[in-house]
Amino acid sequence: MARRTRRPQELLHLLTRAERLAVGRVRSVLDEFDCSVEAWRVLDVLSDGEGHSMTALADHAFLPAPTLTKLMDQLVDQNLVFRRIDPADRRRVLAQLTPRGRQRRQQISRAIRADWDAADPLGGEGEEEELKILLDRLADALEGRGPLTTARAEGGAGRER
Repeated sequence: MARRTRRPQELLHLLTRAERLAVGRVRSVLDEFDCSVEAWRVLDVLSDGEGHSMTALADHAFLPAPTLTKLMDQLVDQNLVFRRIDPADRRRVLAQLTPRGRQRRQQISRAIRADWDAADPLGGEGEEEELKILLDRLADALEGRGPLTTARAEGGAGRER
């Protein structure tokens, strides 16, 4: 089987275009709640109720630490997030949602889901799941968690992550 020519710049262009369009669509909903995409990412990851370190939040929100600190200060001032000392490691600070933060996150989540469902950009749940699997595999391969082989791609097409 001949190996097809790969053009990373084409894939990068498509990923960037899709990401910018998707974020733009989500941003239009977030604007109604006076919420930034980065704040939404923080509220969303904190919605699991476990409490997360600043490092984990910075990674999830794709923000440098100083920018995250400013954002966290704003979220604390808005009574959406609170900070507490990690009982397992008193040198670390964990962030969690306040009851108001949980309520705000649920409101925003419903609005984003309604807007996304109305647009139906992928045409169905099956295609969305397939795209999530492929993007997750791509991210894993780019992070060095192993090469994306043909066998791995074919074997995992139906599995959930």
